[in-house]
Amino acid sequence: MSEHAQQRHRQKIRHQQELDAGKQNTGPTESDPHDSGSGTPRRRSFLQRWLPHPLLTFVLVLLWMALLNSFTIGVVLMGVLLGMLIPIYTAHFWPERPIVRSPHKALVFIAIVAFDMLIANIQVAYLILFRPVEQLHNRWIRVPLDLTSPEAITVLIGTITLTPGTVASDLAADGSALLMYCLDVKDEEELVQRIKQRYERRIGEFLP
Repeated sequence: MSEHAQQRHRQKIRHQQELDAGKQNTGPTESDPHDSGSGTPRRRSFLQRWLPHPLLTFVLVLLWMALLNSFTIGVVLMGVLLGMLIPIYTAHFWPERPIVRSPHKALVFIAIVAFDMLIANIQVAYLILFRPVEQLHNRWIRVPLDLTSPEAITVLIGTITLTPGTVASDLAADGSALLMYCLDVKDEEELVQRIKQRYERRIGEFLP
């Protein structure tokens, strides 16, 4: 082998050694799903495996109970099971998990919604039993939205739909307004302000 060929061979070996050293010194990045040097995926926590999207799980449980219109133990357990399995099998379609900024405020919101659902059930039962149909002031109402994230808007839509007497039926293409149907409402502006202050404002406190 000529001297020139030997020199090129030594340079090639030196270059390969530098590349190998660079790979060993480089740690895993945030987007790298594998551990350094092991080639195995990072282990997720128990909560991340079984509750990849806790908020979605909660909404699914509420929707399941609302669809069946029943609050028995069997219905709740079935709702919890579906609420856990559906997010697990659809987790790959969610690029990011929604961040709950204040779990305490989220729990307060849940309590408020539960109380409002109870009162609304009584009010709707009274309207059905004692109010003639021609005396009901049902109408379509447009609610302007300040929320911007899909998760926050979804929670608001679910809240309105789960509350008896109101149904969220459509969302503007740009997410700026929500169309809802009300069974009986006398003051449209008062209802809009109530939804924005009682629900939308509180949702914005724990969801971006």
